[in-house]
Amino acid sequence: MTTTPITASESRIPSAGTGPAANMTEEWRIFAAFLRRPTLDVGTKSEGALTVLARIYALDLCAMAVLIGLASLLIAAGVYIPATALAGMEFTLGIVAMVVIGAPVMEEIAFRSWLSGKPAIIAALLVFLAGALGFGLAHMAVPALGLTLAVIGIAGGGASLFFLRNKPTLGWFARGFPVFFWLSTVAFALVHLANFDEGSLGILLPLVLPQFILGSMLGFVRVRFGLWAAIALHAAHNATAVTIAALAGQLS
Repeated sequence: MTTTPITASESRIPSAGTGPAANMTEEWRIFAAFLRRPTLDVGTKSEGALTVLARIYALDLCAMAVLIGLASLLIAAGVYIPATALAGMEFTLGIVAMVVIGAPVMEEIAFRSWLSGKPAIIAALLVFLAGALGFGLAHMAVPALGLTLAVIGIAGGGASLFFLRNKPTLGWFARGFPVFFWLSTVAFALVHLANFDEGSLGILLPLVLPQFILGSMLGFVRVRFGLWAAIALHAAHNATAVTIAALAGQLS
């Protein structure tokens, strides 16, 4: 993976101030160019965001259709594929809200909020995580200490966002962005191994390919438009997955 900065014209990724591509095929080609050499220099913050999101979501649907079709062929051929956490899950409003809203918000904050390379976001996330870790370690033995560490984490994270809010993207982060982008994408996929209760690593790794593909799309729209775009696309993907599972009779 290269860390050499490139310009928008070299990667054919829209520069700042430009809108969406002329058509969906061109939008997908822009996305492919971004994946070949991920860069923070992808342009717009809001112009044409909904159009781009719709086109990337369409690409996500195509990927889902191909993967579901492949899985169906493997099952028909007698290949055993472990069931996911959705299988047999009770179809309640609370579960749907968690999958469609809660999970996208929490996962995007954890895996992609920091992809801007802004000191404020990176520092705030680290302090939040330190507070959460301290809370988890101390709460069982000393609840008061756990609560204190959680409050310190929240306060420290908020202070980081306030005092560092005007600081520009870190130069070393921009130079190493391809590495950070792919680390985020791989980590997002691997954490979904927890969706499976059984199976060897060799069997399970291919099963998180959907999350790897989705993660690359989420990273692209996050960098291009902001964290809200990644959350929106993630929510749309999860809502589609829940709908497919319900129609297939996997939810009770």
